[in-house]
Amino acid sequence: MEKITVNTRDRTSMIDITGEIQNIVSKSDITSGTCFIFVPHTTAGVTINENADPDVVADIIMELNKIIPFRDNYQHMEGNSAAHIKTSIAGESKTVIIENKKLQLGTWQSIFFCEFDGPRRREVWIKLINT
Repeated sequence: MEKITVNTRDRTSMIDITGEIQNIVSKSDITSGTCFIFVPHTTAGVTINENADPDVVADIIMELNKIIPFRDNYQHMEGNSAAHIKTSIAGESKTVIIENKKLQLGTWQSIFFCEFDGPRRREVWIKLINT
């Protein structure tokens, strides 16, 4: 298993980590297989979405913040219930096919680390399986 460290600067952000994951794949002995991406946090997640237009990421964050506001009548005492809910929506893991030592993503797709309770120092765990 490999680990990526992500240092976030904002309370809510989406950070493209595709290049770092591709570097792990490129340095591995795996030509064909599967890449498992897992975020071991309850207030951060991972998603795959468009990388060409930064407005897509801005729109996703804007809408998540609208439908899940930071302040509401949450009962969780830490004050970060919105982050927990957003993480449940985004999810904590993704799986990507590896072929010819490359992540098989669509033309406009990237892998994004999703911060919902930053700024923080986070980890992303990567597991490559040979097939």
